[in-house]
Amino acid sequence: MFRCKVHFQTPNKRSIQKAAKVMKDGGLVIYPTDTLYGMGCSIRFKQAIQKIYQIKGKSKFAPTSIICSSIQEASNYVRISNYAFKVLRRCLPGPYTFILEATREIPKLMLSKRKEVGVRIPDSQVVLELVQELGNPIVNSSINFTEGKLLNDPDEIVKLFNNNVDLILDGGILPNPIPSTVVRIIDDILELQREGKGELDKINI
Repeated sequence: MFRCKVHFQTPNKRSIQKAAKVMKDGGLVIYPTDTLYGMGCSIRFKQAIQKIYQIKGKSKFAPTSIICSSIQEASNYVRISNYAFKVLRRCLPGPYTFILEATREIPKLMLSKRKEVGVRIPDSQVVLELVQELGNPIVNSSINFTEGKLLNDPDEIVKLFNNNVDLILDGGILPNPIPSTVVRIIDDILELQREGKGELDKINI
């Protein structure tokens, strides 16, 4: 695994370009978000998506999110009503995952019978620049717990995933690692799925 040190809000452009190149070649990258470290790949590579499922021990169709650089980009992959747009605009970029109806642009292997997918636009310059450099969304899975322990130290993450992941953007130990708040918006009905780092006041719950 290659390891590139990055500053959380002002990442080195060469490191971002290197990570994007790995994803463009079908590889996996670990990166710091505004909640936890994430593991991801380009949405264009089904084999890479399958590898994430295998590494994380997820069954096919298990919940997975995509990371986009903007709401406009997200609108190509999920259906965003006027109501949902107002909620997303108020909360993003930020520590929220919004579950929305998927479009045909989402690979079938990511979709359950509900045909929904989570969308993230993290308040992390590292991730936003990575998505922009890649040119399409990242399929994302959070690196959270192993054996009941929260993973927020890059040294520990490298030891655990060294043989399975191609590169880590090392932003250091995350100071306040809390999972994202997860909200489902279907048919303009808003449901809180998980309370996390995001403030509930912003989504009017």
